[in-house]
Amino acid sequence: MQRRLANFNTWTIAAIVIIAALFLPNLTIVAGLFSPSNENWEHMKEFVLWSFVRTSLILVAATAISTIFIGLSLAWLIAQYQFPFRRFLKWALILPLSIPPFIGAYTYHGIVNYTGIIQTTLREGFGMKLNPAHFDIMNLPGAIFIYTLFLYPYVYTITQVFLSRQSASLIESTRLLGKGPWRTFFQVVVPISRISIIAGASLVVLEVLNDYGVVKYYGIQTFTTAIFQTWFGLGDIESSIKLAASLMGFVILILLIEKILRGRRQYSYSSTKVRPLPLIQLTGWKAVAATGYGFAILSLGFFIPIAQLIDWTVLTFGTIPMDEFMVYIRNSVSVAAFSASAIIVFALIVGNFTRLVRGRMAKLLPKLTVLGYSIPGAVIAVAVVTAFIALDEFLSPLYAIAGHDTTLVLSVSIVLLLAAYVIRFFAIGYSSIETGYDKIGTDFRDASRLLGAGLTKTFFKVDLPMMKGAIISGFILVFIDVLKEIPLTLILRPFNFDTLSTKAFQYASDEKIMEASQASLLIVGISALAIVIFYKFLEKELD
Repeated sequence: MQRRLANFNTWTIAAIVIIAALFLPNLTIVAGLFSPSNENWEHMKEFVLWSFVRTSLILVAATAISTIFIGLSLAWLIAQYQFPFRRFLKWALILPLSIPPFIGAYTYHGIVNYTGIIQTTLREGFGMKLNPAHFDIMNLPGAIFIYTLFLYPYVYTITQVFLSRQSASLIESTRLLGKGPWRTFFQVVVPISRISIIAGASLVVLEVLNDYGVVKYYGIQTFTTAIFQTWFGLGDIESSIKLAASLMGFVILILLIEKILRGRRQYSYSSTKVRPLPLIQLTGWKAVAATGYGFAILSLGFFIPIAQLIDWTVLTFGTIPMDEFMVYIRNSVSVAAFSASAIIVFALIVGNFTRLVRGRMAKLLPKLTVLGYSIPGAVIAVAVVTAFIALDEFLSPLYAIAGHDTTLVLSVSIVLLLAAYVIRFFAIGYSSIETGYDKIGTDFRDASRLLGAGLTKTFFKVDLPMMKGAIISGFILVFIDVLKEIPLTLILRPFNFDTLSTKAFQYASDEKIMEASQASLLIVGISALAIVIFYKFLEKELD
């Protein structure tokens, strides 16, 4: 009995320590609100803060609306109709998610600018006189276009999975009542898909607020760019903390709006005989239109950028020394693999804690750990730096004993960056692990305990082998996100430490767009492969 109690205490203590470590750094941002204001903050509050809010609102609202339109329409086509290349488009339409928006941003700028393929072809091939201003994409509408193309798969994937498994009786009933396809779509499909649509759109909104690459490259002033400029341009970390707190409040407001939009309305089946939607065969011009629409979106979001990146890579291959390029690959893969591994280990501990401990507190505490994904990377960077500086000050006597002549040790090391990755992306790994725990249930665990095995032995001998699928899928998702991450890495990386994403961003910022293509293409290739593997695994699990 004492041995089991000791195991129980070990799991509980480990989980609580992890939860505290993931949540407490964010409190430093809240504390920053109560610090005295300086001249920079008063100036920003009076003259530019509302501009950041207005620009961010426009970006968020316009991108959410456009991604909902594209994602929902594609999801309904795939879920309801049969047309040429449907099976290919079903999984291929998620591939734009493998291209980070900042890579798409500089790629499309290279395509449409004065020396790009479009203007060059029109001038030299057709003898047209062009006004370059008409092709300018480096503005607010251009950013909305980029975000829409590369983030719509969030809405498409979630909604398509929901609609494909929706009861056929709902749609058939509307047809028996004489409603056409358009009225069926707007009066039945949209309402029952509301939760899925809002869930996908919420992820899009959070990604837009977190992004730094697109708005920085296109010269658009948002909260994220303002935090960077205040911190690194003015050297004013106090004002950057207040900006971060304002952005956190902005995010909380959006999440509250999401909660209100979801409401309490729920849709459930009135019968246990649930049939998936039968596919309707499209013929003639309708089939051509459906296939053309799917390929048009896929081409804009994947094929065209990839073709341009390949062309640039061929033209500039060898300009970056291979040994230097291998360092970027090693750095990217190592931090992504280590962060993903740490997140999965921590998620397994926290998830197992919620199964062992009963009560509301045990269910509430893990929810605090997933807040990191809803907080933009720039905010987390400010929070982690502030927390690590305080930790270094606390540990400074130990540093002196060890012979260090500085009080900043952890806050200038790779540990800072890895900790920020874990806080930012823990929710992704935890969601996968939590789903895995729900699937395996507690029957096998209880049987192992009845046979005399302790909690720790049961975990390693029974639970862990049954969790392989959830562990692999969670690792893949976290690995992809860390590989593509920009704001955290730019702020927190140690001196002379570059990854594929930061190097691609630096080359693009220095107008060396072609040189940026090599690192970008590798990021896209790895991400695309991982996304396809995950999606195939997801389909297998759901079938």
